[in-house]
Amino acid sequence: MNFTNSEKLFERSKKIVPGGVHSPVRGFRGVGGTPVFIESAKGVRLKDADGNEYIDFCLSWGPLLFGHQDMEIGEAVKSALSRGWSYGAAERYSLEFAEDMIKALPFMDEVRFVSSGTEAVMSALRVARGFTKRDLILKFDGCYHGHVDSLLVRAGSGLAEMASPDSAGVSTNTAAETLVCPLDDDQALEAIFAQHGSKIAAAIIEPLPANNGLLIQRNEFLKKVAELCKKHGSVLILDEVISGFRVALGGMAELTGISPDLVTYGKIIGGGFPVGAYGGKREIMDMVAPVGPVYQAGTLSANPVAMTAGHAMLKKIMRENPYADLAATGKWFVNELQTLADQAPNFSMNMQSFGSISWMVCSPKGKKSPLVRDIAHIPAEQKAIYAQIFHGFLNQGVYFAPSGFEVGFLSTAHTKSDLEFVLEKAKIVFNGVKPV
Repeated sequence: MNFTNSEKLFERSKKIVPGGVHSPVRGFRGVGGTPVFIESAKGVRLKDADGNEYIDFCLSWGPLLFGHQDMEIGEAVKSALSRGWSYGAAERYSLEFAEDMIKALPFMDEVRFVSSGTEAVMSALRVARGFTKRDLILKFDGCYHGHVDSLLVRAGSGLAEMASPDSAGVSTNTAAETLVCPLDDDQALEAIFAQHGSKIAAAIIEPLPANNGLLIQRNEFLKKVAELCKKHGSVLILDEVISGFRVALGGMAELTGISPDLVTYGKIIGGGFPVGAYGGKREIMDMVAPVGPVYQAGTLSANPVAMTAGHAMLKKIMRENPYADLAATGKWFVNELQTLADQAPNFSMNMQSFGSISWMVCSPKGKKSPLVRDIAHIPAEQKAIYAQIFHGFLNQGVYFAPSGFEVGFLSTAHTKSDLEFVLEKAKIVFNGVKPV
């Protein structure tokens, strides 16, 4: 592979953009090397600035359920553009989209559209605090909820201690209003609610954590979170920015049978356009201005182009219901990758998957990791081994996420021949991994 043009573009970008990228993981810090600059994408194929082509398993970090430039969604977008691309006023496109979302999601009475998943989470936390008149937020170590100040925190020194900042620029006072609990730890969860339950405004959790590895949670643990929230009068927020519309139309709320008080969505509800949403029970959502006292606004909220794209995707999902086929394809593909990895001479790998989402858990040979449900059990060698796998695939024309702690996605546009091509390349890649 020749990456000359990408290298030149990256050098130019570093002079005027922090780290040369507009979102950290794009900088390849987790895998090393120079990021490839993408020129175009169609179906499941990316083309970079040097003309290299890749089969894509990143899919803009998950929202492209039907692949890049799906024709049906694309036609809807063209139609929207012909009418104008920003009004800053009320319009019917978001209304029609919201009506169909409410019909499809029985746990949602009202919804408010915003411009990103981070904004959705930020708004949901504010609404929960306004509704409960409490200050504390409970989050779970290993879940990512965007770059919201109060959630960019790490666990404190004790089990039920307040958190400390995990990013420069987050004040200690802000971090002090967040509690952090380990995932998959019933005892720690109960201890935190026993000590702080009357002060917890909301507990927020990814029901399928997929931003620090794919940390599949036990339904019993998720239900315990819901039960303790109900017992103590805390708002339960399910962050379905990745899992919503991706594993099922109703996301993990549908698959687990857990009815959240609030739920947050991101880019997937816009078919990959910059969009987010938060919604839930009417009594909570009626706290939001202009009806209630909790202020939240945005000039580009419910952008008509993004709303039209999202509505087109929702209608296609409801018509085609692609989830069973995607899960079956995902299971076959993951099993085949696992078989090939088991034959690799210098490392062990455990493929963790859920529906159309998967993650490679990498260990030294002979130390295959069991199912990982929390960040404490991610192998220490994960980053070093995955970096080799990533670059091996990249040089064979396959694009996985450029981080060993991110996941891979399938779309309906991935064909059997696409996946068989990747499996052939996997033999070369896995055999080329060196011991760490």
